[in-house]
Amino acid sequence: MTPVLWPCPLPDGGSAEEYALTFDQGRDKRLLIVPALFDEANRMRRFTVEVMRRLDGAGIDSFFPDLPGCNESLEPLETQTPARWREAMRSAAAHFGATHVMGVRGGALLTPEDLPTWHYTPAKAASILRQLIRSRILTAREAGISESQEGLMETGLAEGLELSGFRLGAAFLREFQALTPPVGASEIAQDTIGGGGLWLRAEPDEDRQQADALAAALAIGIKV
Repeated sequence: MTPVLWPCPLPDGGSAEEYALTFDQGRDKRLLIVPALFDEANRMRRFTVEVMRRLDGAGIDSFFPDLPGCNESLEPLETQTPARWREAMRSAAAHFGATHVMGVRGGALLTPEDLPTWHYTPAKAASILRQLIRSRILTAREAGISESQEGLMETGLAEGLELSGFRLGAAFLREFQALTPPVGASEIAQDTIGGGGLWLRAEPDEDRQQADALAAALAIGIKV
């Protein structure tokens, strides 16, 4: 596994260097993995890398880029929008010469549309947003502060909002709340993989059997 830098496009026409974890031996089969979003990105990262290790053993290169504003990125999160994230993933796919793509959970909302695609347990944008807001409401309640979903969304759509430590701009929230995954992808459901979803656990974790199953499903599809 090698961390590398790739040029991510900026709205002004320039580019910023972003990190990606890669297993790259210059092979013909090359999978771009679009990460899960927000808290789930942390919970699923270790598992995703384990899947990449197995794909490497199966003769498939894989690439796991940071979204701008996330993880090791130096770009401010509050200036991002889903459209910019989608463009970043299209650029990453082109830069790494991806032949296939997989979106993990909320990452399914951002997958490029011109490659054979899998969505692993895709999450709806509205559901992700509700969970983030619910978490903020519960945290505020523990501090003796009363907040409501309606009030938070009204504030967020006008001014932006901090949710679970993520500062999201108003433009992001307006676009994200109605976002849907690109059509035409093959869905990999959790019951196909077996076991409970790792995104539901309180801390980042891995599961060897689940990693084996997901990597096997991808390898079969990619090599067909």
